[in-house]
Amino acid sequence: MKVLLVHAAFPRTYWGFQHALAIAGKRASLPPLGLITVAALLPREWAVRLVDLNVEPLDDADLRWADVVLVGGMLIQAPSMRVVLARARALGKRTVAGGPAAGTPEELPDAEVIVAGEVEGRAGELALAITGREPRFLPVPRGAWPDVGVSPIPRFDLLKLDHYSSMSVQFSRGCPFHCEFCDVIETFGRAPRVKRPGQLVAELDALRALDWRGPVFVVDDNFIGNARQARALLAELRAWQERNRRPVSFYTEASVNLAGDPALLRDMVAAGFESVFVGLESPSAEALRSAGKTQNLRVDLGAAVDTITRAGLEVMGGFIVGFDSDDPGIFAAQRRFLDDAPIPLAMAGILTALPGTALTRRLEKEGRLRVLANGEQMARPNFTPVMDEEILLREYAALLAELYSPEAFLRRCSAYLERAPSPPFAPRRRGGLAIALRTVWRLGVLGRSRRAFWTLLARAARRSLRSVPWAIGHALQGEHLYRYTHEDVLPRLAHAAAELRADSSVQSRRFASPAQDLRDLGRGPAVRARHAPGMPEPHAS
Repeated sequence: MKVLLVHAAFPRTYWGFQHALAIAGKRASLPPLGLITVAALLPREWAVRLVDLNVEPLDDADLRWADVVLVGGMLIQAPSMRVVLARARALGKRTVAGGPAAGTPEELPDAEVIVAGEVEGRAGELALAITGREPRFLPVPRGAWPDVGVSPIPRFDLLKLDHYSSMSVQFSRGCPFHCEFCDVIETFGRAPRVKRPGQLVAELDALRALDWRGPVFVVDDNFIGNARQARALLAELRAWQERNRRPVSFYTEASVNLAGDPALLRDMVAAGFESVFVGLESPSAEALRSAGKTQNLRVDLGAAVDTITRAGLEVMGGFIVGFDSDDPGIFAAQRRFLDDAPIPLAMAGILTALPGTALTRRLEKEGRLRVLANGEQMARPNFTPVMDEEILLREYAALLAELYSPEAFLRRCSAYLERAPSPPFAPRRRGGLAIALRTVWRLGVLGRSRRAFWTLLARAARRSLRSVPWAIGHALQGEHLYRYTHEDVLPRLAHAAAELRADSSVQSRRFASPAQDLRDLGRGPAVRARHAPGMPEPHAS
């Protein structure tokens, strides 16, 4: 049996850092960890190949080689998944789809086999479905969650390592909290399941054997969801780093209560963790309370960020606008919180009702759900918001334009450099010198924000020479944030606002006087043009 694994393409996103990757000489931020884990669960005698569309094209020769084509991806990758599945079906190949996008099977009509949920403990069922002749839908199993202790070492050998800026591993699944908008607890449960420390060390050994040097993302949605097990792992990671002369650095995601555990913070830094994504969401206590984000109410968020930063971990912050309790004042509150916060990567999004979440169920009952989410956040929300929607879109666009200006990004980077301790170890990265030289040339010599670039490097150098690689990496990230915001996001939000005005005009016409309706009928397209200036006709979009 010959199996071709295909990782669907991502569109440009904030977290994709595509503009930065182009300068760094990389093609993707992270590898398809889910697919290479599936590959490790397939029968050993099967021939397996991987094509990651984010780093290379898919040729018809690849498809013809395969007996079966297995495509994986997230919601936002569904359009790419549909294209791959259609190409494979046209060549007579059996098609299989999995990953988060497989949670809505009707969106993948060319998949003969759809696998929902986790694959651990289901290797035999998956193999039978792949080799069968009939269409199959493998739903999420009922009962106990799978034991991640049986998860194999991912097939890192299938990757073209030089194309990626980071590698990824996973320690735990699940989160003990109950945020209304989060799909993690729906997908993986509220009792975090963990691997044995030795499992993760074996995965790191596999990466080291392939000569990986550089960042490793621990992809857990809440690394400290089971704090006791996290401590045990950190002791093993620290010992592994010391044995191997610190070949990697780590970053991960965690809840804000990390700030209340100084020992855990010290252990993470000692093990080589350099940054952590924290869902801060909102400075509004009412918004946090209504969303069930109660863990954020137990701390002063600004003080928590400061504590984590001073301990030696950079905070990457997630923020949300558009909660039911939000009014237009929330945008000024977000600006005040972030104005000089030590959070260079401050990612803000409009609230989205993800499939299967408590938020989606509530909005559906209230008759406010418009469509199921597709991963797109730079458009009209997929539900009817309480805040006036045009104000929401306009103020959100203004917030992004300010957050991702060179001046604001430099200010937040400077705040981080002022508060964080100097790095205890020099970071290691494959091709680090070449990346630094390309960055200096593209951003420091040719770039439009040269002053901000050199100012950041000078501030980092005054702090410590070990901080210079950090500054170069963040200058690259900043370049992506500036360009993506102004070239992609703001035009899309402007289009969404125009679409909203057009819809509002149509609605208002429905309630016009009969005489006005008759006059409008005689005018045809000219009426539409007057009510929606600059908008294309529906068929021209």
